[in-house]
Amino acid sequence: MSEKIKNPIRRALISVSDKTGLIPFAQYLAAQKAEILSTGGTLKALQEAGIPAIPVESFTGFPEILEGRVKTLHPKIHGGLLYRRDKKSHEEEARKHGILPIDLVVVNLYPFEEVVRARHAVSLQTAVENIDIGGPSMLRSAAKNFEAVAVICDPADYPAVIEEMKARDGDISEDLRRHLALKVFERTSKYDRAISEFLKNQNGKQEKTESPLPNELPEKLKLHYSKERDLRYGENPHQKASFYLPESSSMGKPGLAYTQLHGKELSFNNLLDIEAAVDVTDEFEEPAACVVKHSNPCGIAQAETPAKALQAAIECDELSAFGGILGINRACDLETARLAFDKLKFFEVFVAPGFEPDALEFLKKRPNLRLIEIAASRGEGLYDLRFLQSSLLVQTRDLPLRLRQEELTKTLRFVTQAKMEGSGVDELFFAFKCVKVVKSNAIVLAQDYRTVGIGAGQMSRVDSVEIACRKAGERARGAFLASDAFFPIPDSIEVAHKHGIRAIIQPGGSVRDKDVIEACDRFGIAMVFTAERHFRH
Repeated sequence: MSEKIKNPIRRALISVSDKTGLIPFAQYLAAQKAEILSTGGTLKALQEAGIPAIPVESFTGFPEILEGRVKTLHPKIHGGLLYRRDKKSHEEEARKHGILPIDLVVVNLYPFEEVVRARHAVSLQTAVENIDIGGPSMLRSAAKNFEAVAVICDPADYPAVIEEMKARDGDISEDLRRHLALKVFERTSKYDRAISEFLKNQNGKQEKTESPLPNELPEKLKLHYSKERDLRYGENPHQKASFYLPESSSMGKPGLAYTQLHGKELSFNNLLDIEAAVDVTDEFEEPAACVVKHSNPCGIAQAETPAKALQAAIECDELSAFGGILGINRACDLETARLAFDKLKFFEVFVAPGFEPDALEFLKKRPNLRLIEIAASRGEGLYDLRFLQSSLLVQTRDLPLRLRQEELTKTLRFVTQAKMEGSGVDELFFAFKCVKVVKSNAIVLAQDYRTVGIGAGQMSRVDSVEIACRKAGERARGAFLASDAFFPIPDSIEVAHKHGIRAIIQPGGSVRDKDVIEACDRFGIAMVFTAERHFRH
């Protein structure tokens, strides 16, 4: 036997801001002899399409008031949605007050998020006028009584509702009603968060209960992410993966963090490497470029032009650069695009703040090459989040050193007999900016504002020094060495001397700093302390 028909749709209330798919759906309801109640622009659209619809004010016997602020907040509306069809006392009370059942609500909300996102300096008054009151009230009333009332807040659900009505003689299954009700509560919750975030951050003012001082972390951290898309797989083919974006109103809901202009679908690992490439190039004011492999740079350089910077970054370690991710901090021109393929026959992704038309045309000849356009500025003061299996670590972001370069260079302290001045200090600081974005234990060798050897991810710092020097070969002679954290003992200095290192920049702070300084003095190596560690675990 077929399931008993429970509550066919005989009366629907439709009031939508997003009119996508509205007319075909309403035409189907009308064809099923459902009475349609409506308001404002939705009513006008239905009437213009020749679909019979009754103004809500005729149904309630009460006009819209307060410039449309009150239209559907009426007992005949909410009584028709909330009364229990299976409860005799509710039925009797509904008849007593002339309340008729409403079986379907189709509502989507005033576009609050879109308004505050689209207008950079939206006024408080404009934002407040786009806060929907009647819409969420109707949605929540209908969703609360989902056993008897169906509710649609997303036009994408029209086809599923039509399909069930066709299959069930006008009824909708309880499973679908429950699913639609859940979507309503998720939607209204997200809507309320958007409003509260906007009001909390109006004119850039944070509520004191959230973070009394700019550098303090909040006592309660509320994170809400929406799935943007599924990925082909995770780090490995047997793992599932998706890409999520944070929901925000005060900053505007971000579009895709990165806009893909061309090429194959991005993978989980591609996105990790893109993030790493942006972190590298964001360190520099000057034209800069990098090659990233497995979330670590294998080459970094700055130069007069993006093309020269990219060439130098690739030449740091051409073997490792093959199949990597290229990143620059200037728009990609044709010269840079051509050079990339002249120097490196195969790479997975090209990341830049933009691509000039002729460069884009040239690069698009490679069908699988992923071209990623990033925002010119990533913003500052964001939290760094690390998800553990059962908890969350939060820290303030380690901002790019370019933001404090002048301040930091003044506080550098040479601790050896040999000193550096002028361009030597600049080159040391370049090396330190590079080592900041390499995963620890990190060692970078640099010459002429380009890396020549990188040692990363080792359990022992001296091993990273050995690797960086081996990668550099003869280019190590006269190079500047940067370390992301202090040297615990002088063994790394001995390796550096063996390979002809000219000067070292490191945070300092080891209990054996004196031994390390003495080793540098013995070998004639200049060493400067930054007093600031940039360890990347």
